[in-house]
Amino acid sequence: MDTTETTPLRAVALVCTLSPSPSPSSSQLLAEQTMAALAEHGVTGKVIRVADHDVKAGVQVDMGEGDAWPEIRDTVLGCDILVLSTPIWLGHPSSVAQRVLERLDAEIGESDDEGRMLTYGKVAAVCVVGNEDGAHKVCADLFQGLNDVGFSLAPNAVTYWVGEAMQGTDYQDLDKTPEKTAATTSTLAANTAHLARRLKAAPYPASS
Repeated sequence: MDTTETTPLRAVALVCTLSPSPSPSSSQLLAEQTMAALAEHGVTGKVIRVADHDVKAGVQVDMGEGDAWPEIRDTVLGCDILVLSTPIWLGHPSSVAQRVLERLDAEIGESDDEGRMLTYGKVAAVCVVGNEDGAHKVCADLFQGLNDVGFSLAPNAVTYWVGEAMQGTDYQDLDKTPEKTAATTSTLAANTAHLARRLKAAPYPASS
């Protein structure tokens, strides 16, 4: 058996619901389901609800006194996989998800001894929930941002659920997880863990 397929991996899921704990959250539920699916591939980690922390606005690594981002950033940099989970609001990722991307923008100015961004070799995946269509547009926005700041994305690196337009059912209100969403989550986990192990074994070349 290829030993890279058993290399331990760490992941963190950043949940970008607008609601702080203990409010129920469909974004949190799908992130937790994704982490459970990753666990089947030897990935351990944690879920962080960003709204529970005072993440300051800005595009620096540290925005000063009271900023909670540096600690979250340390967790992200200590992991192999970042899962970004967001609701759809007005056809876009949540403002919290946008703030996370803006804070990750600082990584463009950070590099290792070989000139690579510190996020190189790390793999990202996306979870999207909402009550109207728009999941493809939202994941496209997040994919582009995550790739810009150095993350790699495996094929089918998104899982999502959207309800019918003009109705109020949330993902967390469903009696059971739809088979299509469960299958998509499983594929995300398998492909993301596979890519993370490959990049861990064979890092990207030094930047010139």
